Amino acid sequence: MSQRNRDGKRSAREALREQRAKDQARDKRKRTLVVAGAVVAVLAIGTGIGLAVAGNSSNSSTSSSSSSGPVTPPKGATGTDNLVIPVGAADAPSTLTIYEDFRCPACDAFEKSFTPTIHQLEDSGQIRTEYHLVTLIDGNLGGTGSLNAANAAACAQDQGKFRAYHDVLYSNQPDEQNDKFADKNTLLTLADKVPGLKTPAFTACVTDGTHNSWVKKSNDAFNHSGFNSTPTVLLNGKSIYGGNNNLTPASLTQMVQAANKGKPAGKVTATPSP
Repeated sequence: MSQRNRDGKRSAREALREQRAKDQARDKRKRTLVVAGAVVAVLAIGTGIGLAVAGNSSNSSTSSSSSSGPVTPPKGATGTDNLVIPVGAADAPSTLTIYEDFRCPACDAFEKSFTPTIHQLEDSGQIRTEYHLVTLIDGNLGGTGSLNAANAAACAQDQGKFRAYHDVLYSNQPDEQNDKFADKNTLLTLADKVPGLKTPAFTACVTDGTHNSWVKKSNDAFNHSGFNSTPTVLLNGKSIYGGNNNLTPASLTQMVQAANKGKPAGKVTATPSP
């Protein structure tokens, strides 16, 4: 075979290899573009699904909020958004503000120590007590005892018997780990200790959770109040209990007397007792 023929065959093979290399490179680019397009499509679909899920989640949250029912304050509730249950003379010269949770053992300890003094100050027109009901323990330990008990107390307010039922709940408070107040029958049974409270209207109010949304709104307000524990106790807006405040029933009385010096007592109406 002549040198020319050999050179010609070599050139042809080289040209063929070059063409094949070009074809392979072109095919590789095509495959890359196809894969990239598929990835983009998947990401787009995934994003769409994510947005749909987020939308559904948002809608679900809104639906859940709206399904909790209308906010129905108990009769006589006052304050911002009617979240306060007042006890005592409306024109009393001093105001005692208490944030409480019916499952809270520290609240129970406070009530057992201070209830007689608070009642004496209320009944003599020295203070008006404003109660804010909180569900802190439900949030910390789970359960619905704080919510159900607060709703029942609000139902008692509808009947004009909040103070008496409030005291009964604390006198019969279970261990905070035992969510006994979650049982509405327990709350209804305790109502028997307050004469005239357990009416059909009260029973329906407790059973239906009439004031549940109101209690939840009260708890939300507490969460945005800057306070973080129960009980929180204020006299005329100043914190007087817990921390470095060594409050006693006697010192509470002295503080109220000092705040009321020279001021007339409020006009008191009869308050039912348990």
